[in-house]
Amino acid sequence: MMEIRDLIGVFAILNPIGAIPLFLSLTGSRSHAEMRRIAAKTAFAVVTILLVATWLGQRLLQLFGIGVPAFRFAGGLLVLLIAIAMFHAKSTPARHTREEDAEAESKEDIAVVPLAIPLLAGPGSISLVIVDAQKASGVGAELALSAGIVVVGALVWLVLRLAEPIGVRLGTAGLNITTRVMGLILAAMAVQFMAIGLTALLPGLGR
Repeated sequence: MMEIRDLIGVFAILNPIGAIPLFLSLTGSRSHAEMRRIAAKTAFAVVTILLVATWLGQRLLQLFGIGVPAFRFAGGLLVLLIAIAMFHAKSTPARHTREEDAEAESKEDIAVVPLAIPLLAGPGSISLVIVDAQKASGVGAELALSAGIVVVGALVWLVLRLAEPIGVRLGTAGLNITTRVMGLILAAMAVQFMAIGLTALLPGLGR
C-alpha cells in the first residue's frame, strides 16, 4: 500500500507552490475563468502523466533491460539534484528552461506544456513514481498508488486554483521557504533511494 511519505514525496517533487510565480506570470493577462480552466487542465495532465508512469514505467524498464537497482540509484541521483536546486530556491533545467518559458508566453494553451510537463510532472517526478511503483506488490498496491496520485493531482489543482491569494499571502520569501522545506524532504528520500539501489548493485557494501 502507498505510504503517507510516498504521497508527501510526490507532492514535494511536483512542488505546485513553487510553480505559482511562473503560473501567474504566464496567465497574468488572462481572465479568472481562463486561469481556472488552465489550473484544472494542468492538474488533469499531471495525473495522467504520473498514472502512465505508474502502470507502464516498469514495463519500459524491462523492455530496455534496465534493472530495478540501477534505476533506483539513477532516479535517486536525479531527485537529489532537483532537491538541491529546490533547497537554493531555484529550478533546474530538468524541470524547465528559460527557452521553454519564453516560448510559452506566446502560446495559447500552456496547461500541458510547459506547466504540466516538464514544470510539474518532469523527469524527477516520473522517476519517483516509477520507483514507488516498483516497491508496490500486486495490483492492489498499484491501485493504492494510483489513488494517491489522484489525491496529489487534486492538491495541485487546488494550489493553482488559489495561486493568486497564496502568492499574495506567502510572498516571495514564503514561497522560497516552502520550496526549501520540500527540497529537504526530497533530498532525504533521494539518498535513501540511492543507498538501497547501490546496496543491491554492490551487496558487499551492506555487510
